[in-house]
Amino acid sequence: MTQKAQQKMERSEKRLKERLRVCVATCNRADYSKLAPIMFGIKSHPEIFDLEVVVLGSHLIDDYGNTFRMIEQDEFDISSKLHTIVRGEDEAAMVESVGLALVKLPDVLQRLAPDILLVHGDRFDALALATAAALMNIRILHLEGGEVSGTIDDSIRHAISKLAHYHAVCTRSAERHLISMCEDHSHILLAGCPSYDKLLSAHERDDYTDIIKSWLGDDVKEQDYIVALQHPVTTDIKNSIKIYELMLDALISFNKRTLVLFPNIDAGSKEMVRVMRRKGIEQHPNFRAVKHVPFDQFIQLVAHAGCMIGNSSCGVREAGAFGTPVINLGSRQTGRETGENVLHVRDADTHNKIYHALELQFGKRYPCSKIYGDGNAVQRILKFMQSIDLSEPLQKKFCFPPVKECFSQDIDHILETQSALAVDLGGTNLRVAIVSMKGKVVKKYVQLNPKTFEERIELILTMCKQAMADAVHLNCRILGVGVSTGGRVNPQDGIVLHSTKLINEWSSVDIRTPLSSALHLPVWVDNDGNCAALAERKFGHGKGMENFVTIITGTGIGGGIIQHNELIHGSTFCAAELGHIVVSLEGPECMCGSHGCIEAYSSGLALQREAKRLHDEDLLLVEGMTLNNKEQVNAIHLINAAHLGNSKAESVLHTAGTALGLGIVNILHMINPSLVILSGVLAAHYENPVRQVISQRALLSAQGTKVMVSELEDPALLGAASMVLDYTTRRTY
Repeated sequence: MTQKAQQKMERSEKRLKERLRVCVATCNRADYSKLAPIMFGIKSHPEIFDLEVVVLGSHLIDDYGNTFRMIEQDEFDISSKLHTIVRGEDEAAMVESVGLALVKLPDVLQRLAPDILLVHGDRFDALALATAAALMNIRILHLEGGEVSGTIDDSIRHAISKLAHYHAVCTRSAERHLISMCEDHSHILLAGCPSYDKLLSAHERDDYTDIIKSWLGDDVKEQDYIVALQHPVTTDIKNSIKIYELMLDALISFNKRTLVLFPNIDAGSKEMVRVMRRKGIEQHPNFRAVKHVPFDQFIQLVAHAGCMIGNSSCGVREAGAFGTPVINLGSRQTGRETGENVLHVRDADTHNKIYHALELQFGKRYPCSKIYGDGNAVQRILKFMQSIDLSEPLQKKFCFPPVKECFSQDIDHILETQSALAVDLGGTNLRVAIVSMKGKVVKKYVQLNPKTFEERIELILTMCKQAMADAVHLNCRILGVGVSTGGRVNPQDGIVLHSTKLINEWSSVDIRTPLSSALHLPVWVDNDGNCAALAERKFGHGKGMENFVTIITGTGIGGGIIQHNELIHGSTFCAAELGHIVVSLEGPECMCGSHGCIEAYSSGLALQREAKRLHDEDLLLVEGMTLNNKEQVNAIHLINAAHLGNSKAESVLHTAGTALGLGIVNILHMINPSLVILSGVLAAHYENPVRQVISQRALLSAQGTKVMVSELEDPALLGAASMVLDYTTRRTY
């Protein structure tokens, strides 16, 4: 063992004996919702951490609900309460409040002497905290740095990031922003938002209807009310007050019960409250105006609202975890990453625009979004704090350009593999797998596919939940769920329109909604043939090819078409039903009801049909073949018989290969791909016959088209995973 390694081990052993002194400073109701889960996590490990809590800012103001009481109700001991707000609610008052905090903080920080100070977000109070701690040589861990929102908050947030020594960010984009700001990437943890840990586990309380009634009235039903929360924009106070007035006018006209929360303490808030009172909102029968709602109850109210409106970060962040429709007004959240549940009205300059947005959004439901977290942020942050070496020099190091392209963490317990849950619904089996970004099947689960819809959905959820639990221990971060299924699928809505005959009770079925609601993950759904093409595009022979076709040769015949790097679905989602290309007017009947389809000649079921016919006529078995009475005749017996010289079996396979080849020639003449990929259990048997038919029957310009056999073991699972992985990387998760 080297001397350096020995010293590191000694420091680790010493750290285990000494508790890490962590000071959490909270300034308002919003940052406490993010800090509270971490505080509970710290409190649950008294053998490792020593927690000190400092309360300042609007927590201690009666007009804003005296929200320090909820910290006491959570049974945290408050070490210090600092009255730091200078009233006035204008720009000068904000500056004076920062100055007052800087006067009071040194005594508290000197007395508590923390090893680490946790600072959240982008408030002016937090800037005072970070400034004081940096000047007093106290290590700072900044939560939710690197984000972009388009107001003065950006400048404050980035200033705190430059003062902080360590960072716990919510998104990959925020991580990259910090790295581009020259922060040391080894001091950045991609954790997710701590509030999501509570959101994803607690938003479906049994008593949510009681909470709705207590805040909005006994006659209010779920998804039939609005939550409104609008704050002033300090760089454009006049316009933000105008938007607030227009929002209230639109809500009055919309005539739905509405919970209006008072704005925060930023400059301009006093004028906004005046507007609210001038319009009689506090006395209006359709409105409930409140200063504060406890976070656990606020979760329920947002989760079950018909819509949320305003410019609070809660709308673009937390509301996405429930699929609640959101209307984001003005510029305060410009630059934030948002889910599809958010409708932006950036230029909210008329009553009609806002009213129309309410008509579009109210009562809708969207897939749950996990852009800002997966429910495991706190455990990552606690591990990260334990990894901080207090013997390291306190002086920050900045990593100036050029910036590395790969920003993976080097610390083992932080390093996670971005992964997808892939679901494949076959005629016999139901399979679920954890698939990594590189296409590795990390773990696979297989069960028989149930015969009824209810049992099938229940089994999918059970298997997915087991996989998600295992993913944590396998160091995999699940980004979403991809589902591959037979039949005609509307991928835009996640609905199976018409199923194959192999899967019962599977037509006109919404797969996305029950899975997304139960798993709190975005869900993608597509046909198994299309998924095979997507798998080839991302992981197989189609990688880097702009135009190619994948043909699945299995129980049935299917496929997918990639044109100009995009999957072709068609106007009614039946593009690439390649098995139903007719190659003979007098051919055998197909399962689709037509005659002469490729599938009627070349599918596994077609070969099984012909094998049974030959067996019934005593023309199948040849020398070297045996078949007991209990064994069912199938396509493999036909292929084996042909290999052993059975001329009848050879003739059947020749016909099947010719039919498939003719269908592929038609495809070449219609869309002219540069590559044809044969996939499935029969692919290797059809490779040479298909090439031969192309050379004989295709136009000269198409005869050079490559035909290859897929090398992917699980194209349906990999294709389902690729829907998740491609989408999340495209939008910079």
